Amino acid sequence: MAVYTQVSAEALATFLAGYDVGTLVSAKGIAEGVENSNYLVETTQGRFILTLYEKRVRAEELPFFLALTDHLAAKGLPVPPAIRDRKGEAIQQLCGRAACLITFLPGVALSHPTPAQAEAAGDVLGAMHRALADFSLSRPNAMGQPSWQALYERCGASLETIAPGLHHDLGEAIGQLATSWDRDGLDRGVIHADLFPDNLLMLGDRVTGVIDFYFACTDIRLYDLAVMDTSWAFDAGGTRYDPAIAAALKRGYARHFAPSDADDVAFANLCVGACIRFTLSRTWDWLNTPADALVTRKDPLAYWRRIATYAPDLARQLPTLR
Repeated sequence: MAVYTQVSAEALATFLAGYDVGTLVSAKGIAEGVENSNYLVETTQGRFILTLYEKRVRAEELPFFLALTDHLAAKGLPVPPAIRDRKGEAIQQLCGRAACLITFLPGVALSHPTPAQAEAAGDVLGAMHRALADFSLSRPNAMGQPSWQALYERCGASLETIAPGLHHDLGEAIGQLATSWDRDGLDRGVIHADLFPDNLLMLGDRVTGVIDFYFACTDIRLYDLAVMDTSWAFDAGGTRYDPAIAAALKRGYARHFAPSDADDVAFANLCVGACIRFTLSRTWDWLNTPADALVTRKDPLAYWRRIATYAPDLARQLPTLR
C-alpha cells in the first residue's frame, strides 16, 4: 500500500471538522501510486480523497497544481478540484505534511485498456491541452530532459545492482538523446506528464476522472502523448507492444491536434525520452525507498526495455537492450 504517513481516526476527524463535509465514517489507504499518501475517506455526506504530500511534491508548488485542476474542472473536464475549508483554504497541515481534501470521482483505473478506452483517453488528453491554452501559470519540468544526466549520476554505480552493464548503457542512451532532443522546436504548453492508465478513471469506455497532476509542468506538448504511448501500449514487463492501443491513443488525440510532419518525425524520440525518464525515476525509487514504506517498488527494467521498440538501432548498440 502506498501510504507513507499513517493518520489516526482521531486526527482525521479533527481535520474534517474544519470542512462542511459531514463527520468521519471510515478511511482506507489507497494502494495505487508511490509519490503521496492517499486515503479514501467516507463521511456522512459522501466520499472524498485525502492526500498527504510526500517526497517529490513540494508544498510551495501546490498552488500551481490546485490552480491547474480548478482551471480544468471549470472548463468541464473530469478533473477533481480540491475542496476548500470553511475559511476558503485548500491546503492544510496534517501529521506534519501538507494535505488536501479532494473531490471523489467515480470510476476504476485500468490495468488492460482496450483500443476504445485508449481512444477515449487520447481524446481527453487533447481536450485538456486545448483547455490549458489560456492557463496563465507555468512550472518547469523537474523531471524533464535537462534533469536526466544529474539523476543518472546520483544513481551512479548502483545501477549495476539492477542489471550488469546498465550504468554504461543508460549513460550512453542519455547522451545520444541529448544531441537530438527537440531539434524542431515543438509546441509547448502545460502537460500532465504522468498519465499512466492508473491515473485515469473510466466507466466502460467513458473517462470519468483524470487524477494525480503532481508532475504537471510546462514542456513539449506531444511529450504527454509519448508518455501515454509508453505506458498504455505495453504489457507490465515492457516486452509486448500493442500497435492497436498506440494507434487508438493517437486517433483520439488527433481530434484536437492534428499531427504535423515535425510531430511525426519527433514522436519516437519523445517516447525514448519517456522511457529514460521513467527508468531513472523507478531506479531512484528502487534504490531509495524507505524500508518502512508500505509501497511496492516498480521494476526499472520494465521501462528500460521498451526503448527497443522505438529505437531499434540504439538497442543494437546497447547490450542490456538486446
